[in-house]
Amino acid sequence: MATKKFLYVNRTAPHGSIYAQESLEVVLIAAAFEQDVSLAFIDDGVYQLMQNQDTSGIGSKNFSPTYKALGDYDVSKIYVEQESLELRGLGKDDLMPLTYEDEDDDWAEKDSIHVVSSKELAEIIDQQDVILNF
Repeated sequence: MATKKFLYVNRTAPHGSIYAQESLEVVLIAAAFEQDVSLAFIDDGVYQLMQNQDTSGIGSKNFSPTYKALGDYDVSKIYVEQESLELRGLGKDDLMPLTYEDEDDDWAEKDSIHVVSSKELAEIIDQQDVILNF
């Protein structure tokens, strides 16, 4: 039986609700069970991947360092919508570096984040079996 492709779509800011943290926890659990996992970050969800997050002023736990564990779980397909970045005055350099080791390329460290257009993201979404929105 073929493995189903799961896409977790993250639309919300990292703090102020439980959606971002819950999505990350569910992704890590699914990946631990060797599911084919991808993530998409659109709208305010792009803020989840911002570098140097500081939550001390809002009394919320900073869970953003956990994203760096995704590569250890073989999660290497992280899509960020270009238009969402641009509307917020952001670019790829504003995002934390997330990498994985490619076993097919002598364990070379490669970038997990792929900035894609909304059209490209629509094509990626079309290829998925299960889509979960957060």
